[in-house]
Amino acid sequence: MTDYGTKYDRLYVAIVTPFKDGTYDPDEEQLRSFLRFFLQPEYVEAGIGIIINPEAGEIFYLSREEARKNVEIAIEEVQGKVPVFAGAIAPSTADTVKIAIDAKEAGADGIFIIPPMGAIDVTTAWDAVKYPEVWLDLLKAVQEGVGDMPFICHPTCNPHIRWGEGLPVEVAVQTCKEIDNVVGWKMTYNYTGFRIVSRALRQLDRHVGILGAPAVNFHENLASDCFDGTVSGSWNYTPEPMLAHILAWRRNDLTEARRIWDSGLAQIQEYVYSEFSRLHIRYKTATWLRGFISNPFMRPPMPKPRKEEVQILQERLSNTGLSVIEQEKIREVTDSLPR
Repeated sequence: MTDYGTKYDRLYVAIVTPFKDGTYDPDEEQLRSFLRFFLQPEYVEAGIGIIINPEAGEIFYLSREEARKNVEIAIEEVQGKVPVFAGAIAPSTADTVKIAIDAKEAGADGIFIIPPMGAIDVTTAWDAVKYPEVWLDLLKAVQEGVGDMPFICHPTCNPHIRWGEGLPVEVAVQTCKEIDNVVGWKMTYNYTGFRIVSRALRQLDRHVGILGAPAVNFHENLASDCFDGTVSGSWNYTPEPMLAHILAWRRNDLTEARRIWDSGLAQIQEYVYSEFSRLHIRYKTATWLRGFISNPFMRPPMPKPRKEEVQILQERLSNTGLSVIEQEKIREVTDSLPR
């Protein structure tokens, strides 16, 4: 058993995959440029980390070759300055293991483990408490393939009023006890679920990082002192105020933390997270509006953003004091979008 301690407690960016204009082909140069943004000294010194090929990066719709190429690009750009974890998921367990091994061979520091995709039996109708093996067997297969590489878990599940989108506490605890590789738990929970699961993780006999996910709850999560880092797609479009907000909390400067949170940051996150069926579309659209990528489109069957979403995101980003692309560039895209 390898005890990683707090080594992988980081502010992980669940980075989007940019596509070339007019196609759905990954754009290598845009990805490299975007990765470099997070390698600026202020982010590296604050403890940033990279999740390449997360759900926000459309891992579900990338080919095995595309996923591996993204990992290779991230490793080349990062050059060991920050940890890089790579998402691994495919329709079958065997193919998921192959993607994880690809990531290991490409130089990733760890694997970002996503629950099974596919039939209703293992997705929307899955009872995780009664049938935890659906998740645990997948992790054990990946573990066998990559050895003692560290895992960060993306424990999404069918929604529950107590947990939100995250795996129930019983399964979280069981996973961390049975899978030694787990070093971080992405907190894909509502506020109540976060509190219950974080308390349970703190009671384990080893450290598993509590990594905040829905940025809409970060102010409250930071106040609870159960916040070892993040795994969030919100870093793609609001990196500057998010970092300033977290650093204010680290300094125990509550006045400044409140000021940043109430100066537009809360409002943009409230909108982005208000509909989970639009979450990743809004991530990518807001990232485009910031000028970090050249278009907001995700690979079908993911739908296009709507004009109303673009308008609201533009307004809320601007209200946060963040720059957005020129109106003419926005119109070039929105003219063809549904209302």
